[in-house]
Amino acid sequence: MKATELSIAGAWEFVPRQFADERGSFHVWYDAAVFSAALGFELTVAQTNHSISRRGVIRGIHWADVPPGQGKYVYCPSGSLLDVIVDLRVGSPTFGAHEFVQLDAAEGRALYLAEGLGHGFVALEDDTVLSYLCSTGYNPARERIVNVFDEDLALPWPAIEPPILSERDAAGPRLAELRTAGLLPDYADCLAHYRALRGEA
Repeated sequence: MKATELSIAGAWEFVPRQFADERGSFHVWYDAAVFSAALGFELTVAQTNHSISRRGVIRGIHWADVPPGQGKYVYCPSGSLLDVIVDLRVGSPTFGAHEFVQLDAAEGRALYLAEGLGHGFVALEDDTVLSYLCSTGYNPARERIVNVFDEDLALPWPAIEPPILSERDAAGPRLAELRTAGLLPDYADCLAHYRALRGEA
């Protein structure tokens, strides 16, 4: 498995080796040794989530208040999707930046998103599955949303009509509103959390 940090610090891509024969194929989608060697700490798994989405469903952009935040390791075992990572950490050199990565059952790549990064995706096929390993459990009081169509983020969603969103996601606030209200994660807090995970002073 190959681990590569993406253009947004704290976002990592993991690409597994595929082993195929006449029976089918096999790959490892999460390897604790590879993860800890790349990031310098072990992933705590407090909750695992599993979503199934129709083509055109957009979920996101979500994150959890830091601290404690919620790190996510995400993988698509069936179907295909475009996963988006958004840097919402005020003070980050890449604040407001995003990166799209295609996840699908054929290649088996996975992504890790550190605490403070926003996450969302659009399903490209019916019955697309996304599985999440989460570092903390779901806490609705600490869960946040930014509008997926916010002009300030300018996320280049593919032209799938009509997009399908939950009422909650469709009514999500804009980035500027969240920043004014002091609801976005602070980059310094996220760095302090990361250093604590690595056992650094």
